[in-house]
Amino acid sequence: MPTPLTDDQRATLRAVCDTVVPSIPRTPDPTGHWARKASDIGVDQAFEQTLDTLPEENRAGLLELLDALDQQHFRDHSQLSREQLLRNIALVGPEAAAGVGALIGLTLFLYYGMPVDPQTGQNPNWATFGYPGPVTAPPQVARPITPIVPDGDDITLEADAVVVGSGAGGGVVAASLARAGLKVLVLEAGGYYNESDFAQLELKAFQDLYWRGGPTPTGDLNVSLLAGATLGGGTVVNWTNSLKTKPWVREQWAREFGLEGLDGPDFDRHLDAIFTRLGVNDACSDFNKIHQKMREGAEALGWSFKTILRNTDPATYDPVTAGYMGFGDVSGSKRSTQKTYLQDALDHGADVMVRAFAERVLVENGRAAGVQARYADPETGRSARVTVRSPRIVVAGGALESPALLLRSGIGGPAAGDYLRLHPAWAFLGTYGEDMEAWWGAPQAGLVDEFANIDDGYGFLIEGAQYTTGLAGSALAFTSAEDHKTMMADFRYGGTFIALLRDHGHGRVTLDANGQGVPWYSLTDERDLRNYARANDAIIRLHHTAGARQIAPLGSGGARWRTGDNLEAFISRVNRMAPRAGGMQLFAAHQMGSCRMGSDPQTSVANPWGELHDTPGVWIGDASAFPTPSGTNPMITIMALAHRTAEAITGVTETPDTALAAATAK
Repeated sequence: MPTPLTDDQRATLRAVCDTVVPSIPRTPDPTGHWARKASDIGVDQAFEQTLDTLPEENRAGLLELLDALDQQHFRDHSQLSREQLLRNIALVGPEAAAGVGALIGLTLFLYYGMPVDPQTGQNPNWATFGYPGPVTAPPQVARPITPIVPDGDDITLEADAVVVGSGAGGGVVAASLARAGLKVLVLEAGGYYNESDFAQLELKAFQDLYWRGGPTPTGDLNVSLLAGATLGGGTVVNWTNSLKTKPWVREQWAREFGLEGLDGPDFDRHLDAIFTRLGVNDACSDFNKIHQKMREGAEALGWSFKTILRNTDPATYDPVTAGYMGFGDVSGSKRSTQKTYLQDALDHGADVMVRAFAERVLVENGRAAGVQARYADPETGRSARVTVRSPRIVVAGGALESPALLLRSGIGGPAAGDYLRLHPAWAFLGTYGEDMEAWWGAPQAGLVDEFANIDDGYGFLIEGAQYTTGLAGSALAFTSAEDHKTMMADFRYGGTFIALLRDHGHGRVTLDANGQGVPWYSLTDERDLRNYARANDAIIRLHHTAGARQIAPLGSGGARWRTGDNLEAFISRVNRMAPRAGGMQLFAAHQMGSCRMGSDPQTSVANPWGELHDTPGVWIGDASAFPTPSGTNPMITIMALAHRTAEAITGVTETPDTALAAATAK
């Protein structure tokens, strides 16, 4: 157990929280937005509890910062002096700036995001936004999957194939291998949750369903990462944007990396099989007010705008709950791998074990021999060592965990962990003259693809984003407490457009001292910086043309445009915001390429069909196999490539008719 905070540390933490969110006299104040301070709803106590969950080095750093503030008598100063002290400390150096940023960001995240009323799950700040919070009680439905549980402290299992990861790629591979008659075991590091558990609450969802508990910065703090970590992986929390791989990407992968058939009808077959099994359609793509503004602006500018196809069941789809799907789809309409391919796998005899973290791949005589994993149940505290003996290993833990597994295992060659692509994204909040009700409807139902291929196959998409209160509150620029409260007072009138960049440059995943993966990423590639500036220009003009009265990027610096300001000057100012820590706030939900396929063992981990160059029997079955980024939301591409790799493993060809039979079998 971590050492409890001292009384002085606790008092200083409370003072910091109430400095970031103070009580400010203002009338009228019908919802208490101005009068309420952070400690009024227990943010300081929630912050202390959160500190206990952090890695020890991070916790120690924040406590050291609290001690430094206490030594400067932080509690005794005025509000303005406290804000200045925080700014002064942030100027000391990158570590100090990161520490101050963490204090401010987590305070805002908790203040605007955490449920306060234990009965309703409500937060009093949501009334200011017109945000209803949870709109329905989770239904009590059965869990159709029964994961196996280790029956001892150190067990050994036998399988024909073990699949590490159950997301878009792992689920597809598991189903194909099981249908081919192989005895399949799926190991999933996360837990098993379904609509009975989806409370439509941001913090709970991050804790239950996301990698490392929610938004996690890269090692250099440049990008905040969001990745699914539950049975079904990212398909449980993504926004159901079902886009097929673009022709120019397929041609590049075939031509430059030797992925045979990617540029022709054979890969069309794989894409069609996925579309059929997921029931992809456009019947559930309701446009909320954000998408209406996006379409109006695009049409006025003469830009290409498309309705998004989605893997959603129209029979159970509900636009009221669709806006919460990143917290888990309480309606059950999302056709995630949990409801499709994983169920197919189990129907054909596969087994699943959750809470099983794969520590290393076992290799004997140069070939795959199995997987060693650690089972840990956080509810009971029980743990077990699990060894799975198998001649076939499919690594599908995602582009953050798959390379870490290979690196811990000493396999994969020199490219293992390299060529990490992220589709770095960033957002602009446009404030309009009406309540945008941005929490209603699917987060992504339409997009602007005018700029998808403007730079030799590279460019960007403009898309919507899920409505959040905690994440958005922490991402809006904090220049002063009063200014931040002013922006949040207008939050109900806001709508977000994001840029999704097909990155030409890349990052890397390494291991820390404990053998855990650490992603690193810096947006410095010349082409990427050129498209970053183009995307800033495009999104600002899109908001402006759609009628926004105020436009602000999410990030530090406080750049903001208001009606009457010089738009060109604002665009120039935004383009001076560096896309890294301390500048534009970058985030990424599409991690790709860190175990990529290709014909060259020096620059790729797996051959063009997905089998490791240096370790026969080990295959890559997730987005880490991408030779370059897809340039589109990657779920469909992941699944189609995994379908292709599964056929290479089994030698059994599957068609859209096979997929339709699986979809209608029940």
